Amino acid sequence: MSGHSKWSTIKHKKGAIDAKRGQLFTKLARDIVMAARNGGGDPAMNAGLRLAVAKARESNMPGDNVERAILKGTGGGATDALMEITYEGYGPGGTAVIVDTVTDNRNRTVAELRAAFSRGGGNLGENGAVAWLFETRGVISVDAKGKDTDDVQLAAIEAGALDVSVDDDDVEVLTEPSDLESVREVLKSAGFKIENAEIARVPKTTIALDEKAAIQAIKLLERIDDLDDVSKVYSNADFPASVLEAAGL
Repeated sequence: MSGHSKWSTIKHKKGAIDAKRGQLFTKLARDIVMAARNGGGDPAMNAGLRLAVAKARESNMPGDNVERAILKGTGGGATDALMEITYEGYGPGGTAVIVDTVTDNRNRTVAELRAAFSRGGGNLGENGAVAWLFETRGVISVDAKGKDTDDVQLAAIEAGALDVSVDDDDVEVLTEPSDLESVREVLKSAGFKIENAEIARVPKTTIALDEKAAIQAIKLLERIDDLDDVSKVYSNADFPASVLEAAGL
């Protein structure tokens, strides 16, 4: 699987959602606010909002919280101070890192990110430093346990997916961003369990890390992801199986 998928899998299996539910809900609410502000408060007419709401519901975010976030994004609260800012940097082993943030204080965010990169053996870069190493894709993670992965691949390709990769019972489907929802619906209707679906930055190529660098990279990505202003983190790191096995992942 791609470096993107491995990092996403690591976050899921480490139980980050349950351990940090309050922080997670805050981040999800901000994503809903920004999606509603940018495209309107009707999920039927706003694909970005549909994805944000779906992710919130999958994480068991209360419906009242979702509605309040939509209302805030459509003018029911003060959101003018919120900004979406993307930062780029380098991690251990020369890996590339992209960080999407939603913040009301640019200076605070950049200071926290610079400190996180420094402590994690990396450094914050300039705009455009590593973005060219990634491409924007729809990414669908399917839990194929108890299913034939060939059936998942065939259904995804027939629905218009660009690529499908398999790692045991985990299947990652890549689509054009505009095709994400249609492919997701086809797979869901076919009875496959969708673990996650999002528009993401997927690395064109990955960098294989040795054990030491891999452990450092995981710690850095976790440190960045834990920051309140951070929405999403992407990396082109490829972690060796020995490190994942040692961590029980």
